[in-house]
Amino acid sequence: MFEAVEFIEEEVESGRPAPIPTESILGTFEVEADAVMRARAARAGFMSGSRGGYAWWIVREQGARLANWISDSRSDREFALDVTSGELTEVPQA
Repeated sequence: MFEAVEFIEEEVESGRPAPIPTESILGTFEVEADAVMRARAARAGFMSGSRGGYAWWIVREQGARLANWISDSRSDREFALDVTSGELTEVPQA
């Protein structure tokens, strides 16, 4: 099982520490690709809204601490975990 997770860090005044990001599980899926599609949809919704702050989305195996896929609100780049090297590699955009 895979879960799509969203983290949102609210903007604060310069010089003040940022609060702990809010973590929300967007759903649990049997297929990793379905979890990635859900995370991409959440990212698109965040980007089209007027909400401030910084957000990132990950897909991971349920309960894992290591992400298989990651994207954030400051870039249109996506990364996937290369299990052979343990490195994040950029996912080519189609």
